Amino acid sequence: MKFGIVVFPGSNCDRDMQHALQDDLKQEVVMLWHKDRDLSMFSTEDCIVLPGGFSFGDYLRCGALSRFSPMMEQVIDFANRGGKVLGVCNGFQILCEAGLLPGVLLRNDNQKFVCKNVYIRKAGTENLIGKAVEDKALKIPVAHGEGRYFADAETLAKLESNNQVVFQYCSEEGTVDAAFNPNGAINDIAGICNEGRNVYGMMPHPERACSEVLGNTDGVAVLRSLIASWS
Repeated sequence: MKFGIVVFPGSNCDRDMQHALQDDLKQEVVMLWHKDRDLSMFSTEDCIVLPGGFSFGDYLRCGALSRFSPMMEQVIDFANRGGKVLGVCNGFQILCEAGLLPGVLLRNDNQKFVCKNVYIRKAGTENLIGKAVEDKALKIPVAHGEGRYFADAETLAKLESNNQVVFQYCSEEGTVDAAFNPNGAINDIAGICNEGRNVYGMMPHPERACSEVLGNTDGVAVLRSLIASWS
């Protein structure tokens, strides 16, 4: 599997993602500029990654401007043809703005930027990650000001009935509860996927937890499960 990482003005986790995929997980990585329009080097068996950061300075609304970058036109087409797409933090926000994932990311309920380690666990076993990730809490960093996932009741019911909720915030022991939710996300949702299971978005940063040097390798389980499930 080959990974393409899209770099927007204001992206600041693109090199973190490159290092995690290329050096820690030994995957082929190509960096893509947001004004480019060519994804011909990728097949639908490959994956395009939208990294975290503050694309376009988060002006107007997080991800709202990036959604109209020339490369995003190609990413949307790629996803609609079955290509794999992963959005992390700001990338998750962009996927929602682009309509590739349902719902929105709102300002954190405490109105503050949150930057710390949290725990997440898989939500069910009927999604690709859920089938591959162990049934335990994973320590993954978050760093966002607008990470509160929200969807209306109808959308939420559909997500849950289709097993599209991928990760939920939890305690170190794996207990899912609002007390361990860093941003007030509805139903403690930390990540979701689309109906086709080829587009995934999550607020926590697995790429920041892939190296022994950083003292945490729980993120490897997340990225490796995607690679194994999509390969």
